[in-house]
Amino acid sequence: MEVPVLSMNNLSLQGKTLLVREDFNVPVSAGVVTSDARLVAAIPTLDAALDAGAAVIVMSHLGRPVEGQSIAEQPEMSLKPVALRLGELMQREIRLVENWQDGLQVPTGGLVMLENVRVLPGEKSNDDALARDLANLCDIFVMDAFATAHRAHASTCGVARFAPVACAGSLLLAELAALQKGLSAPRQPMLAVVGGAKVSTKIEVLESLADMAKHIIVGGGIANTFLAAEGFEVGASLHEPDMIETAKRILAKTNVPLPVDVMVSEKFSADSVAILKNVNEVSVRDMILDLGPQTARKIAGLVSNAGTILWNGPLGVFEFDQFGEGTRVLAEAIAASDGFSIAGGGDTLAAIEKYSVGSDISYISTGGGAFLEFVEGKKLPAVAILEQRALEHTDN
Repeated sequence: MEVPVLSMNNLSLQGKTLLVREDFNVPVSAGVVTSDARLVAAIPTLDAALDAGAAVIVMSHLGRPVEGQSIAEQPEMSLKPVALRLGELMQREIRLVENWQDGLQVPTGGLVMLENVRVLPGEKSNDDALARDLANLCDIFVMDAFATAHRAHASTCGVARFAPVACAGSLLLAELAALQKGLSAPRQPMLAVVGGAKVSTKIEVLESLADMAKHIIVGGGIANTFLAAEGFEVGASLHEPDMIETAKRILAKTNVPLPVDVMVSEKFSADSVAILKNVNEVSVRDMILDLGPQTARKIAGLVSNAGTILWNGPLGVFEFDQFGEGTRVLAEAIAASDGFSIAGGGDTLAAIEKYSVGSDISYISTGGGAFLEFVEGKKLPAVAILEQRALEHTDN
């Protein structure tokens, strides 16, 4: 499906300087990148630009640094480990630049990385002055960071207003195309999986999905809230009593198959013992931490018959193996399905990696919040400005 934005691959890049916004907000431990999936996903865009004869400046945020503080004051927020790992993957040295405000010269075929953009005053407020400074670095701005496309920041939106040309990279285009394929005219029946701690953080996506999905599978604290809405005892489980009416409204709109058996414990820890109970046997001291095997099999059966599957969030505390069976069975069922499957969100990606099913998911989105907002039907600010600039480009 055509996306109404300019594609980097349709522009002449020879001799041009490109400023590329990627999402390299990856986990770093002891100065080492521990998951490079987002780096790998961005490489095709960077390689294509370099192969076309461009000079490339890539930028990203990392974590939640203190805005206005230098990297020297918060070294754990530096993109240095990211530049090193990306350089290893691309088999080239990548220079990391912190002070670029007075200009930055990059030779044709060269690749440099700007230091963490979230330390820059005005980044999160989408300050025009910062956006102009970024735009002055390039001939073409390339937005390729779907995972930050819902943020109206200087490095995602502001720079796109002021750059001579603003376009989308191949990763952003692939994300938008996959989501449109899954949501605009989904192959039926459509099944959605929404896990996580709170209904309140996913009300809008649940409401939107209730209008389009034949089945919504809920997991985690969300499932507990739905169980409470149906009158079941959820004991000490994470749930939201003030969201019970919302859950009842969604239950009335579509099929939400609730657990018939669950794995519980009286303590939340890696060494707690998982106890199988029927859902009507949960005591006031129990915490529901996963689905039971009967429920997992039922869900797997629904998945096997689905034409489109949208997955956001695990079904239990899968970080603890004894409470990960529900998520494992789900992951393997989605991988085995003939339906078109889209998965997104940080915990979802971690589950996909843990259960080694990535190669069998139709599309894995790099976005979390952006993924959810797209499903909710919201216009992503960074995509909206690219559409506007594409119209201006056509008019010219």
